[in-house]
Amino acid sequence: MIDLHTHTNESDGTHSPEELIEEAVRAGIEALAITDHDTLAGYAAAVEPARAAGVELLCGIELSTKLRGRSVHLLGYFLERPPSGEFTEWLREMQASRRDRNVRLSAHLRSMGIDVRLEEAEALGRGMTGRPHFARIMVQKGYVADERQAFDDYLDESAPGYVPRIEPQFDEGVERIRAAGGLAVLPHPVRVASGRRIEELLPALCEMGLDGLEIFHSDHSPEEAQYYLKLARKYNLAPGGGSDFHGDLKPGLRLGVGYGDLQVPAWVLEELREAARRATPQPLRGRPR
Repeated sequence: MIDLHTHTNESDGTHSPEELIEEAVRAGIEALAITDHDTLAGYAAAVEPARAAGVELLCGIELSTKLRGRSVHLLGYFLERPPSGEFTEWLREMQASRRDRNVRLSAHLRSMGIDVRLEEAEALGRGMTGRPHFARIMVQKGYVADERQAFDDYLDESAPGYVPRIEPQFDEGVERIRAAGGLAVLPHPVRVASGRRIEELLPALCEMGLDGLEIFHSDHSPEEAQYYLKLARKYNLAPGGGSDFHGDLKPGLRLGVGYGDLQVPAWVLEELREAARRATPQPLRGRPR
């Protein structure tokens, strides 16, 4: 069993890197990718525990980017290639932007009568505090019934409590990943564009240098997975797949199997690894080096 989309408490998951490896062993996971948001800290902390447990650990990340004015995530897989110092320095800039947004978000929520302090959220999220951590505090204090309501009523992009942060454009995210020797993969396409609209978008994303498409995901029905696989073959994109495990943040979603019926075939990892072998680092186009 493999799972190539997971999160630790170094971003918005609830399991420590060590606990995630322990859970992977219990679940029978043979290969695991940690894809924390805008940080490689969870992967770095899991390297030794994974080696000791005999779990193949892939280096991954999930970037927050902007595409046509919307927030769209982007997976980066580095596999055995260590990311460059230039890439990690760029990540530090993204993390600083995140913290600046959190300062403003806390102040904005308090102006709306929602008393969520920055230090409370940071106690949960540490260096990678994000909106899910604010949502958890809101649930704990009784402002909302659950995290979903926190986003719907306050934190989502269309909600009155939303505070934007500086995010790179999607094409820059792709360039940064590829310049660092990695593969850029679009996760959970069902969230990016519904129905057939994703196919209308893919040519432009491929022109930007997109390497892969996540086929298997906890949010994808079997029919959707087959449709995305067809698109991946059509546009020569490497396949991806994973549960998007966050621990307690997503009740009922289990490592490896999602909500119970997810199964990421072994050939997904084989094809992703082959694509990584063929890839060569691409220089940043017109960006400071």
